[in-house]
Amino acid sequence: MSKIVIDTDTSRATPTPLPGKRMTVPKIAAMKRGPGIAMEPLVMLTAYTMRQAQLLDPHCDMLLVGDSLGNVIYGLDSTVPVTLDMMINHGAAVVRGSWNAQVTVDMPFGSYEESKEVAFRNASRILKETGASAVKLEGGEAMAETIQFLTSRGIPVIGHVGLTPQAINVLGGYRARGKDDAEAEKIMRDAKAVDDAGAFCIVIEGVMEEIASTVTKAVSAPTIGIGASRDCDGQVLVTEDMLGLFERVPRFVKRYHDLAGEMTDAVTRYAAEVRSRSFPTEDQSYRPTK
Repeated sequence: MSKIVIDTDTSRATPTPLPGKRMTVPKIAAMKRGPGIAMEPLVMLTAYTMRQAQLLDPHCDMLLVGDSLGNVIYGLDSTVPVTLDMMINHGAAVVRGSWNAQVTVDMPFGSYEESKEVAFRNASRILKETGASAVKLEGGEAMAETIQFLTSRGIPVIGHVGLTPQAINVLGGYRARGKDDAEAEKIMRDAKAVDDAGAFCIVIEGVMEEIASTVTKAVSAPTIGIGASRDCDGQVLVTEDMLGLFERVPRFVKRYHDLAGEMTDAVTRYAAEVRSRSFPTEDQSYRPTK
């Protein structure tokens, strides 16, 4: 049987990757040696497509294939309807487009809560079918047993505490968590439980700054903040938010660019040229060679 050879110089889908060694889970975990702050902050962004991964990869320690793709890619009102197949398809694309960053894939709602055995079956499928090296799941004390079950069987896990979007129907909204003592104490318990269970990283989302700082100093695993504190051991944002692709973004997002504005300008010029028949020109047309 003949082997298919792809011309990596001309193929959009499979350009030649830059040489390098991918960031590993043990290396990330080792960046923080016990409770306290990591020596160098970890850089994480979300990625959902091959091309996006290629552009982000040289600058990131970690790429997260977040279930936020439900909102960003599919226009869903929440992350609850996101399916395992959706996560696997996008996860595989991101792995194919990256060569430097560690890639983690979110476990979607309903894929791990039922039992630790169900969680293992779905998590192992994610790793097998995407090539990613870790999964992320939401929840603290309630998920500690599952996290321990997964990590002891070779599946690295990132925990997620504070504002947990998959629980939006219980939480009743996306407000910041930890405004009262009871919530603050729960976030601390959740983080400690996830840490003790063996999570190699913990995402802290949408909590009061002081709580995120306190949690970071109390746990051994590196913390990744999103709407949390600069004291976290790393930061993550939804890439489309920080690039300015959406008009409405959470308060904690800093826009580093106005990509929506640039796209609108480019499409406006394209439409005008098509309607005036000034595109395509000779440069974009095929003609007999003289």
